[in-house]
Amino acid sequence: MIIDCHGHYTTAPKALENWRNQQIAGIRDSALKPRASDLKISDDELRESIEGNQLRLMKERGSDLTIFSPRASFMAHHIGDFEISSAWAALCNELCFRVSQLFPDHFIGAAMLPQSPGVDPRTCIPELERCVKEYGFVGLNLNPDPSGGHWTSPPLSDRHWYPLYEKMVEHDIPAMVHVSTSCNACFHTTGAHYLNADTTAFMQCLTSDLFEDFPTLRFVIPHGGGAVPYHWGRFRGLAQEMKKPLLKDHLLNNIFFDTCVYHQPGIDLLTRVIPVDNILFASEMIGAVRGIDPETGFPYDDTRRYIDATPMLDDAARHQIYEANARRVYPRLDRALKAKSL
Repeated sequence: MIIDCHGHYTTAPKALENWRNQQIAGIRDSALKPRASDLKISDDELRESIEGNQLRLMKERGSDLTIFSPRASFMAHHIGDFEISSAWAALCNELCFRVSQLFPDHFIGAAMLPQSPGVDPRTCIPELERCVKEYGFVGLNLNPDPSGGHWTSPPLSDRHWYPLYEKMVEHDIPAMVHVSTSCNACFHTTGAHYLNADTTAFMQCLTSDLFEDFPTLRFVIPHGGGAVPYHWGRFRGLAQEMKKPLLKDHLLNNIFFDTCVYHQPGIDLLTRVIPVDNILFASEMIGAVRGIDPETGFPYDDTRRYIDATPMLDDAARHQIYEANARRVYPRLDRALKAKSL
């Protein structure tokens, strides 16, 4: 089985975006504020949005199951207040759940949290628990920067986040550390802000003793870890200067990286530097990079092609990346698959 740990509902029917635009307009004029019940999307519309897009590409490229969450750039936690984020997250999560019900062999959910700048993360817990208990979601997306590129929240190592971590440990679910839209003109959303956040999250953990307090807490850092694999020597050296343990002991029991790296040399580097136990297959298709690479003639985000081609891996290592690591990092996913005798 090939499990893609990083999928977003980027092809949701246009009605969802229209509802969101009306919600944003309602911030200025409460008379325009929509109700959740105003969003009307049929099962047929959901099927159409998936069958010709994500599901078609999964079949063409040979992946079996996607951990599926709301569109990352649409989370936009910086817009409005907690009430706005709460209503928006609930709708987006419900659509992902409906997709998982329509295509149970191919999609399983991960939750968007109703984060809001300056708001206690405890407010996210009811939506998290609803997604786990009612929807059977197996993970969540954690935005370390709800401000949208201005980084006004404490670092991930701060006790500010601990109530959320306690619930993650209680429910045995990991977080993919994933920012949303950048409203800071200095940082392009997908080309800079995402990769900056991946690197920043890793460094925040490196400088702390977070995993001494939460030894079973698990983070998946997407997009191949940002700059982390490329600068592994720098991070090892910084940890050494700070008198931290070796990175394999300090962080690699708790931090994992996905394969959303869109060229062969990048995957070769990732698989050479990062232990195979810490790499999970992912594509993030249909996502940030949707074109055809003129150097290869294949889509940039066809990441299975790179995993299959890299000389750094044998068949056993590929099995770990494609399936075994995801089942270990996402125990609820493993239990769901075992319930189907998979």
